[in-house]
This record gives sequence, C-alpha cells and structure tokens, in this order.
Amino acid sequence: MTHAILVADDHTIIRDGLRKILEDTDDLRVVAEAAHGSEVMEFVRSLELDLVILDMSMPGRNGLDLLKAIKIEKPKLPVLIFSMHPEEQYAVRAIRSGASGYLSKEDRKSTRLNSSHI
Repeated sequence: MTHAILVADDHTIIRDGLRKILEDTDDLRVVAEAAHGSEVMEFVRSLELDLVILDMSMPGRNGLDLLKAIKIEKPKLPVLIFSMHPEEQYAVRAIRSGASGYLSKEDRKSTRLNSSHI
C-alpha cells in the first residue's frame, strides 16, 4: 500500500529534497506540494492523504493555525511539523495543537521515515 503525503513548505529546495527522500521508499509518495498556507487547506480538503509534513512558517497562515485547521477538517490525519525553529521553542505547542511529531530542520541526527510511522 502506498501512503499519500502532502509536503508543505515555502522553500522549493526543501520540498524537492523531502520528495526525493520520501520517494526513495517503496510505500511513500508525495502526491502534492504546497508553498502557501491557502494551498495546504485546498489539498487537505480535496485529496485522500495519509500524512502532512508541514513547515511552521508558511506564508499566508502560520503553521500552528494551519495545524488546528487541518485537525478540525480531518482530526485523524497525521501532521508532522518540520521547522527551522528550535524544538524547545515550538514542539510542545505543536504537539498540544495536534501534531503527530516535530522535526527540526537543524537536527543533524539521521532521521528516516517509513510507513510504519504513519
């Protein structure tokens, strides 16, 4: 079974890099990319997604607001926050708002996502 993922980040290079990493696995597929907050909600409403990878700093609407809106629309949809902000600054707020996890772009540890985490 292939898991459908939305990658939402305002930087093209980040979206491209995440897509390449995720598509190296057999069961994860990026089905949509969003560069603006309004696009995120359009995709959440119109696609059958298994995971959203969401940047905390999106133009048009910040990540926490988007996270809350996603959870209202689709409460069971997992959302992984992927942010440049330090974990200690936003992770607890993100988890309390419904995020399934928080990953800092500054994290140097090798992180591998596979379908068993979805």
